[in-house]
Amino acid sequence: MSDSQNPTTSDDVTTPVSLRHIAADTVTLPAPQPKPTSRTGQVEASLSVWQSAAPTSTGIWECEPGEFTAVRDDYTEICQILSGSGTVRGDDGVSADLLPGSLLVLPVGWRGTWVVRETIRKTYVLIGGATTEDAPRSPQ
Repeated sequence: MSDSQNPTTSDDVTTPVSLRHIAADTVTLPAPQPKPTSRTGQVEASLSVWQSAAPTSTGIWECEPGEFTAVRDDYTEICQILSGSGTVRGDDGVSADLLPGSLLVLPVGWRGTWVVRETIRKTYVLIGGATTEDAPRSPQ
């Protein structure tokens, strides 16, 4: 992490780092741009909230209805759906219906398709190289 994101210590005095706070469900996002992997001409908008020197970042993303492909070769994505609806289907056939309140984890190596039925807004955390291999499993 950069010095601006970590407390600094000099002569036993610590300079605090400010927290970041955004009303994710109502913040105005930058102008939408064409989604490069869209199969239907969608646009998307995103706002970066925080990024570390390590490959970790968080932000807010919104995408209009349509279909697009996604690849998570280098990072894990954890996201919380704030509004909208859709379905995410992995190339392995596993799918999830998304509604407000849905928590979704797309682990490193995941590939699949998003079908957005109603404009989706989500918060996300991207973690470079994070895997779920050694994580304890939840009861099924």
